[in-house]
Amino acid sequence: MKRIYTISGLLLLFTFFTTAAFAQNITVKGKVTDGANGDALIGVTVAVKGTTTGTQTDANGAYSLSVPTNSTIQVSYIGYTTQDIAVGGRTVIDIKLQGTNNQLQQVVVIGYGTQRKVDNTGSVASVKAADINNQASTNPVAALQGKVSGVTVINNGTPGSSPQITIRGLGTVYGNVSPLYVVDGVWYSDISFLNNNDIDNITILKDASSTAIYGVRAANGVVLISTKRGAKNSKPTINYNGYVGFQAITNQVKMANASEYATAINELVDYGNQLNPDDPANPPTFANPASLGNGTDWYKQILRKAFVTSHQVSVTGGTKAITYNYSFGYLDQDGLVKTNNYKRYTLHLANEFSPFSFLKIGYNANGVINKSKDAPDGIFHQIFAAAPTLPVRNADGSYGDPAKFGASSGNNFNPQATLDFYNQVTKNDRVTGDVHAEFSILKNLKFRTSLGGDFGTQEVRNFTPLYTATPAQSTTTSNLNINQIKTKNWIWENTLTYDYQVKDHRFTALLGYSAQNNRTTQLNARADGVPYNGSGDLYTSFPADAAVTRIATAGDQLHNRTLSQFARINYSFQNKYLINASLRRDGASQFFPNPYGWFPSVGAGWVITNESFMKDQHIFDVLKLRGSWGKVGNSVVPINPSVQTVANDPYLTAIFGNAQIANPGSSINTFVPPLIRWEKGVSSDFGLEMAFLNNRLSFEADYYNRETQDAIFAIPVLGSIGSASGNLIGNQATIRNRGIEFLLSWKDSPSESFSYSLSGNIGFNNNKVLSVISGNTPIYQGGNGISNGALATRTIVGDPIGAFYGYKVAGIFQTTQEIAASKQPTAIPGDFIYEDINKDGALDTRDRTVLGNPNPKISYGFNSTFNYKSFDLTLDFQGVADVSVYNANIAYRFGNENFTQDFYNNRWHGAGTSNTYPSTNVGSNANSAPNSFYVESGAYFRVRNAQLGYTLPGNTFKKLGVQKIRFYANAQNAINIFGYKGFTPEIGGTVGNMGIDASVYPLFATYNFGVNVTF
Repeated sequence: MKRIYTISGLLLLFTFFTTAAFAQNITVKGKVTDGANGDALIGVTVAVKGTTTGTQTDANGAYSLSVPTNSTIQVSYIGYTTQDIAVGGRTVIDIKLQGTNNQLQQVVVIGYGTQRKVDNTGSVASVKAADINNQASTNPVAALQGKVSGVTVINNGTPGSSPQITIRGLGTVYGNVSPLYVVDGVWYSDISFLNNNDIDNITILKDASSTAIYGVRAANGVVLISTKRGAKNSKPTINYNGYVGFQAITNQVKMANASEYATAINELVDYGNQLNPDDPANPPTFANPASLGNGTDWYKQILRKAFVTSHQVSVTGGTKAITYNYSFGYLDQDGLVKTNNYKRYTLHLANEFSPFSFLKIGYNANGVINKSKDAPDGIFHQIFAAAPTLPVRNADGSYGDPAKFGASSGNNFNPQATLDFYNQVTKNDRVTGDVHAEFSILKNLKFRTSLGGDFGTQEVRNFTPLYTATPAQSTTTSNLNINQIKTKNWIWENTLTYDYQVKDHRFTALLGYSAQNNRTTQLNARADGVPYNGSGDLYTSFPADAAVTRIATAGDQLHNRTLSQFARINYSFQNKYLINASLRRDGASQFFPNPYGWFPSVGAGWVITNESFMKDQHIFDVLKLRGSWGKVGNSVVPINPSVQTVANDPYLTAIFGNAQIANPGSSINTFVPPLIRWEKGVSSDFGLEMAFLNNRLSFEADYYNRETQDAIFAIPVLGSIGSASGNLIGNQATIRNRGIEFLLSWKDSPSESFSYSLSGNIGFNNNKVLSVISGNTPIYQGGNGISNGALATRTIVGDPIGAFYGYKVAGIFQTTQEIAASKQPTAIPGDFIYEDINKDGALDTRDRTVLGNPNPKISYGFNSTFNYKSFDLTLDFQGVADVSVYNANIAYRFGNENFTQDFYNNRWHGAGTSNTYPSTNVGSNANSAPNSFYVESGAYFRVRNAQLGYTLPGNTFKKLGVQKIRFYANAQNAINIFGYKGFTPEIGGTVGNMGIDASVYPLFATYNFGVNVTF
């Protein structure tokens, strides 16, 4: 009986405490907004500190959470300062999050997780969704231009093209120069499948300490991208974002008109007579140049103002156990070239499910379908070179024949005919994404597994019909060429993360395992005699009498696999002393038989302002020093060939024997190189971070030294042993990029109705080849547009990668007497005078020298935002300096190509007329050789983006279910200031051909009007 009473008493006591405990839980509600502009923040994490209980804000920034009365809630969001707020029995708590430009208290994305920036010891930069979405860029990478120091982005005007991006300079000659993109944990080589509006955050990892966790793919930096997701306990929200506008060419090059062109061509004929005095003199091509007038403006004829429109609709929301985000996007972009068009359809799906408190599963899926009607290759060279004397069409409607209007082999084409009979379509279908699950094994121990994939097909279909436009532009049979590339990649990753804190010590440990499989197959086939009645004919079976040929291409089948293990530990003591260390072991099948490599990193930091001796000072809000070292790899290099190939060329045929029989011969034209290993990047970084004036002013500086070791370089071999290429590639060079980066930011809210932010960044980088094992061995490249067959770039010890290389121009020959006394006896008046660099009394190839550097030494950006009541203004400026470009268009000549107005006005056409510009005989072998005349400054400054927006008052359309309407007008690349004589100095290209302007599709300015609507 006593026992029964005892048990009853215990039950009663337990019930009392249980009831009391539940009675102490209250429901806290509120709204989280941006402290600067008052905008609602979506997806903010609101959690009970020290527990796994939490929620996220909905599309209106609202949250609701059951918490103990005397608990503390922690509010965190990427890009904003984390806040700890004591509940104190309150049921309504509205929270204003402050984004500090020093960003030290922000949560940033790092490899396989997140971290407070104050705890980070590497060089990491974050770009928020608003900085990407408020631009007219059709590719997310383009939106990064000018946003991050040390990051160089080179855009291309071709619709649908992906920009080139380099992080802290070029570190390879033969390998891939692009960074690794990691989207929601899955690895990619490009992110053309993403819609800007689907991105939540972009983080750029710049130093080896932060990138080493990605091992063999991290040598060129890592770009981490998080896409948008739904928020728990939020109502369904529909958002529409769309704009329409047009694109216009900027800084168009003015060409000589018909009269000027005829005058110049007659001069060219006269120079030809001087070069061949023993031949009968050729008469002038044009009898009366002055009578020809302006003629045809081929730029006006072929180019246009291009229409562009973009639309995206998204639906987001969530319950206690499920979140979702779905979006569909459509882009229609015309090219500057008439008939050129690009269409893209994107789909983004994201769901997360929490069936139990310890389990979270989900998926992210992205689909893209794009189709482009392509512009003809070389069309910009054609409209540059076409004779203005040539009519587009004759009076009878036939095409103007260039041969009848002063053209020659160099410009014997009618650009309109080229455009009308060009029929090429490129299609891409691609599906990417992942499925993942996260288990909370213990309070601080989590296991995550994810399986991601990238599956796509690219098809390029080119059809040439049977046609006759002019004698030089015709075909006798139709031709259909189809090239198809299929990609099947998957990656499986597993991580175990443990967070632990005891008193002043905080640890985060990570263990991981990763397996990847990448497979690419390619098929290229051609058929002649294919009929064409419509586009459908080109996708049906070939006619029985069509000659179908499979064309072998290099890399028809590519298959490689990677197996990796990695670990990382982050340690903090009293929030003052920081240590981060990681180690990754990668094994890649393409480097068999020695596939494995180890990639370590270590970083340390000291938050000086957390020291006791800094407590009473009032200068620094934050003062932090950090340093790091690490080793990473670049596995995207030429794959180890393991089979010796043999060529059976006709010239190897030998005829011998009594019957004089032809015997086919074989030769080894290329050699299996010695074992090729991945290139290794070893770098160190030292950083300083400071904040002043209540975190309104922040400053960040970095010094880095990055060396590419075992860089692949060409090894010269004797031609006498049978090599057709004359070289053999192998790991034998060291390349260095060294530089300094600065970031200065100011952010303030003088009043409730006005806030603004200003941010400037600048980076200095010096690129240099330090050593080559085989000696002072140069790599010559850069033949684009060089009409005499020379190469315009050289990579060698002591110089940057792909430096422009050629003769230095000292002036222009004025008279025959001056030529007779020179070292160029075959020249004629009006030709370049080249310097005798080595002073040996002769002019030859040994007098060539470095003329310029296509790798920008300085890149900078300035970004600003202003908010006043319902108005917002964004102004972004960007530029590069101390960089050169090569204007190959001027000497890209084989006959009677046209001249620019600048060249015509300044050309040499008689003694004393010019000592800087040559005569119209610029296309001759001597004058068209790479020289300093064609190397110009590639520096520029531009207004990258200007946008003015207005948000209607909140209650204007509330009865219709509309929460927010914002209108905006946008101008991108509207103002460009530079001295280059081409369309734009922003010129990309492959390594060794970088910065050479020869028929480059120019950039454009975009002007558009858009609207954002939230329901």
